[in-house]
Amino acid sequence: MERPFAITLDVGSSRSNHTGSWRVERPVYVDRLPPCNNACPAGENIQGWLYEAESGNYEGAWRKLVEENPLPAIMGRICFHPCETACNRVQVDEAVGINAVERFLGDIAIEKGWTIPEAGVDTGKRILVVGAGPAGLSATYHLRRLGHQVRLVDSSAQLGGMMRYGIPAYRLPRAILDAEIARIIAMGVEVELNYVVHDIDKERKAGGFDAVFLAVGAQLGRRVSIPAGDSSRVIDAVSFLHQVADDDPPLLGRRVVVYGGGDTAFDAARTAKRLGATEAVIVYRRNRERMGAHSVELEQAEVEGITVRWLSTVNRFESEQMVLEKMRLNAEGFPEPTGEYEELDADALVLALGQDTDLSLLDQAKDVVVRNGVVEVEATMMTGENGVFAGGDVVPTDRTATIAVGHGKRAAFGIDAYVNGRDVPEKVRHDLATFERLNTWYYADAPRTKRPELERIRRQGTFDEVIGGLTEENALFEARRCLSCGNCFECDNCFGVCPDNAVIKLGPSQRYQFDYDFCKGCGICVKECPCGAIEMVPEKI
Repeated sequence: MERPFAITLDVGSSRSNHTGSWRVERPVYVDRLPPCNNACPAGENIQGWLYEAESGNYEGAWRKLVEENPLPAIMGRICFHPCETACNRVQVDEAVGINAVERFLGDIAIEKGWTIPEAGVDTGKRILVVGAGPAGLSATYHLRRLGHQVRLVDSSAQLGGMMRYGIPAYRLPRAILDAEIARIIAMGVEVELNYVVHDIDKERKAGGFDAVFLAVGAQLGRRVSIPAGDSSRVIDAVSFLHQVADDDPPLLGRRVVVYGGGDTAFDAARTAKRLGATEAVIVYRRNRERMGAHSVELEQAEVEGITVRWLSTVNRFESEQMVLEKMRLNAEGFPEPTGEYEELDADALVLALGQDTDLSLLDQAKDVVVRNGVVEVEATMMTGENGVFAGGDVVPTDRTATIAVGHGKRAAFGIDAYVNGRDVPEKVRHDLATFERLNTWYYADAPRTKRPELERIRRQGTFDEVIGGLTEENALFEARRCLSCGNCFECDNCFGVCPDNAVIKLGPSQRYQFDYDFCKGCGICVKECPCGAIEMVPEKI
């Protein structure tokens, strides 16, 4: 692309002659919403912390990150990073490795013992949080920062919810999980484990709580009626993974079949392989294109020797023989039986057909609307009952840990507004920084850094972490691949190319301003701004 740096100056470029009267449009500096920020379910200011990281200010980057999300080392491992799918750099070469840099920052914070912000000044308000998974922990963190007292209860023996009991250690090492949870609890949180709430209204009244946040998670594995000669050899995936997390794995045998096509199915199959199964087969009713699991899960499973029977369903399971029926997709993409059968040797069947939430604690809460197994909530995450909020798996949403973290934060601010008798202020959203607004000639080709992976042979029989982290050098390089979409990063292009010397530098981190007495509205600064942070607007007449 030809770049218009060589410009013949006319009398209008002289500082002795004002040229502002020539304009029909004037340039203005703008801030736009980066697509990564827009796509982040946790509401992180991704571009903001990447900017700090690319200068080597890792602690500053981490502190900006944990303003929104207190679990960066965890999310840097288990988030399926929709921010990277949205990243504009995808259209240049490959997305910025946002998730990998987040993990690097989270890990270095644990290593160096950085502490999260202290709790706010005590407001005297008491909040009950039911469920200690990602939504409950996020809400607890933000509520404590706002100064509210929190009682956090959970029915399990340890904190973490499905992060502990649903995600295997080879994806999320328990030392990392424990370290980030411990920081939140250290803010001054009252915790009670092995505690089941049976009636939310009674619990609230008995404890004198000003508000409640329900984050109980989806920890009930769905069952389906499959004829089986020995029901003891059929287990749901949620129970299976929970038992493994409790270091009490069931005996499945050498040939394990997992029925389902979501992330949990792949976690169950990969876990069975590590527990000694020589064969771990996933049976799924649809094809690869329609599976619920993220593609990285399939890729990792295939490396580890997991096989998938696509377009198949389990018909019956008897006498170490599983009978599968072949399926076909109709015009609408739904599976239909073909009447064709095949047999598969199997010692155990693991059902990974989705999860439900136990909402019996809401049976007496008449104003809380439960429809299709989930709780209806407002934008603030409050249910139909004043002061009762819900988030994560219990509300209508995709069930991911990152979404749950975002719900916890949103609920905390909703609760804060509720107990103080005011509305949640609306956030101003800038226009999206689209790829078409960028001038990508400025950015050099920079292939994405690949994270190291544990060799296949070392994955067998061990729950060692499979995906490694970035080195400091790698993390710095990856952060610098950010295009700063829509927001000035002081590259000096506008300052250097202006033929009228109408751009004034305001100093480090202060950006620039235009001297409209001398700007003639040629628009060269707009054409040369790499990140699309300048636009032309009509002159007012």
